[in-house]
Amino acid sequence: MSTRYQEVTANLQQDPRVWLVTGCAGFIGSNLLEALLRLGQRVVGLDDFSTGHQYNLDEVEKTVGPALWSSFTFIEGDIRDMDVCRKALHGVDHVLHQAALGSVPRSLKDPLTTNSVNVDGFLNVLVAAKEAEAKSFVYAASSSTYGDHEALPKVEDRIGRPLSPYAVTKFVNELYADVFARAYGFGSIGLRYFNVFGKRQDPNGAYAAVIPKWIAAMIRGEDVVVNGDGETSRDFCFIDNVVQANILAALAQPEGVNQVYNVAYNARTSLNELFEHLAKALAGNGIVYDKQPIHGDFRPGDVRHSQADITKARELLGYEPMHNIIQGLEVSMPWYTQFLR
Repeated sequence: MSTRYQEVTANLQQDPRVWLVTGCAGFIGSNLLEALLRLGQRVVGLDDFSTGHQYNLDEVEKTVGPALWSSFTFIEGDIRDMDVCRKALHGVDHVLHQAALGSVPRSLKDPLTTNSVNVDGFLNVLVAAKEAEAKSFVYAASSSTYGDHEALPKVEDRIGRPLSPYAVTKFVNELYADVFARAYGFGSIGLRYFNVFGKRQDPNGAYAAVIPKWIAAMIRGEDVVVNGDGETSRDFCFIDNVVQANILAALAQPEGVNQVYNVAYNARTSLNELFEHLAKALAGNGIVYDKQPIHGDFRPGDVRHSQADITKARELLGYEPMHNIIQGLEVSMPWYTQFLR
């Protein structure tokens, strides 16, 4: 754990703030909610349950206990509703904007809804935060912004052309954030997530991420389908690393604001390697999967390889990822096996 993160969290426990987490019933949002409540913070959560789930909130409540849970206020609503956004921002110090319609394939199938949520909704929250004079605004950006730029590792100031409507929307978020800094003096930080995984990541549905989707198939004894030859690689990032980055960004020094940062581990794992890691982690939890994966077609809109340079986040935020993919799977596999059985 980074020295800066230890310092920031210790100070927060002595100086509670009010936080807004949009998308609080989702995978990343619910983990942020849990972390903030454990730090003694007051949290307002906003979600419309379009991709989030009540059971995620129920699990956080059970995990933190009634005393800490009493510091949470939930608002059910859509970020495309400006009145809801203004209500949610009332009295808030720090914004962690996670609400979005994810998935490259979903955006290719339905670009209009993806744009409506990720661009119109983002702008609503940004405007409401500026009007409320929030002290900080941190938003979920995406590694998809790098598009067809092939050089590795990915560095924040060098991007290519977007390969999907989803990637376009996340880049537009960055453009709006930059304009609000220059036109209105309202600062923000964007965090380009790289393939986040961990507890409460939904394994179900057509647009489930690869790790929970494969774990679910392996637990059920079903076939695992690999898109392409399996040598496609990703920089998988454990959820605790993402929580750390968000809290550090929200309390960043002035020189770190109005920036975009990669949030990852800075390592490449191929899909073939991922399959082996998952099989070993499951075996460590008493589940043996003895099938070989089935290889299908490459998925439209996907980049071939992805790996982040995290130097900027280390230097300006004090970010230091705590778990690589193997360590993250060891920590989270008991949750997956319990949830999916």
